[in-house]
Amino acid sequence: MASKRRKDPLWARIVLIFGAVLLVASGGTLVAAQTLIASATNSITTDSLLDAAGAGGDEGNDISGAVNMLLAGIDARDKESATTSVLADTIIILHIPETHDQAYLISIPRDWSVQIPPYAKTGFPGGIQKINSSFSVGYDGDGSEQEKRARGMESLANTLNKITGIKFNGAALIDFGGFEKIIHAMGGVDMCVDEQATSIHLGVNDEGHLYQGWYDEAADQVRGLPAGYEPYVHKLGCRKMSSTLALDYARIRKSLSDGDYGRQRHQQQLMKAIAKQATSSGVLTDLGKLNGLVQAAGEAFILDTQGTPVVDFIYTLKGVAANDLMLIKTNNGQFRSVTDANGSSAETLDSLSMDMLAAAKDGTLGTFLIENPTFIAKSS
Repeated sequence: MASKRRKDPLWARIVLIFGAVLLVASGGTLVAAQTLIASATNSITTDSLLDAAGAGGDEGNDISGAVNMLLAGIDARDKESATTSVLADTIIILHIPETHDQAYLISIPRDWSVQIPPYAKTGFPGGIQKINSSFSVGYDGDGSEQEKRARGMESLANTLNKITGIKFNGAALIDFGGFEKIIHAMGGVDMCVDEQATSIHLGVNDEGHLYQGWYDEAADQVRGLPAGYEPYVHKLGCRKMSSTLALDYARIRKSLSDGDYGRQRHQQQLMKAIAKQATSSGVLTDLGKLNGLVQAAGEAFILDTQGTPVVDFIYTLKGVAANDLMLIKTNNGQFRSVTDANGSSAETLDSLSMDMLAAAKDGTLGTFLIENPTFIAKSS
């Protein structure tokens, strides 16, 4: 399906918080967004990211009941890196229950060992790999960058649908560079560091100047820093972070006590912080800042609404606000190690985590969480 531009800037309000900005805080938010109709027309890139399998069938997109959106983030490879394949480093299911008064962010572990189904568009025969590789299954091959990314998202959605049975009502894809532009347009974001973390990408000198390096996985150290620079350390406490620092903090896992689960938690916290900032009076009453935010979102995202008019999404989910975001983890936040088909360390999900995903499929996630509150992650 050829890519196109959707002439509705309200969708930009949705994607400002990486899909979770489906959550419109008030009527005032809608009024402010409507003032941008002229300037934000054609700002958001849309494309087909889900085929009939990933969307669960051809019966049409129904958002009158529970809604599941697939959100994925990719990280452009460092130019010095020997790895060229693009993986889905962030995989989140945004679940809205039938009541449309709550939102759940379910982080999927990127090292989950799964059966990736065949993908005919790139000739992939199917096989057991980590779930983040399901994106590269579609991404690899010929085509423009947007075509490759759309295929990657389609393969990822098909994989999750095959395993969980979840039907996706829409999807959003962003790279971390685009996410950084969104945070920058808001003037930074308020974040709380809950565990000291050392960067594997940023360096800092005695004067506090930052420098972007790159991570050498083989040597397990940051490369490319000038003399006098050391890896940046995020210290405990709450503060307003620049876009550079906020994204760096949300990408760290190696120095955290709970590894990738800590990173998942911080990514979820960042999305919630962006939601609050995007719907704050300081943004909504500053048309210049709001316009910059919409334009940044337009450059950052590829979106698929599965044919549902954007206004319908806005109206249906208008009762959900940033504070209604609940952060959900799997495996009680503990890595469950297995050896995959390639002999490398991977992860499996326990039966209760699979029950949680089944509850998201069936629209009973709220009841599941009442009975299993340990699945709820810290929100700050």
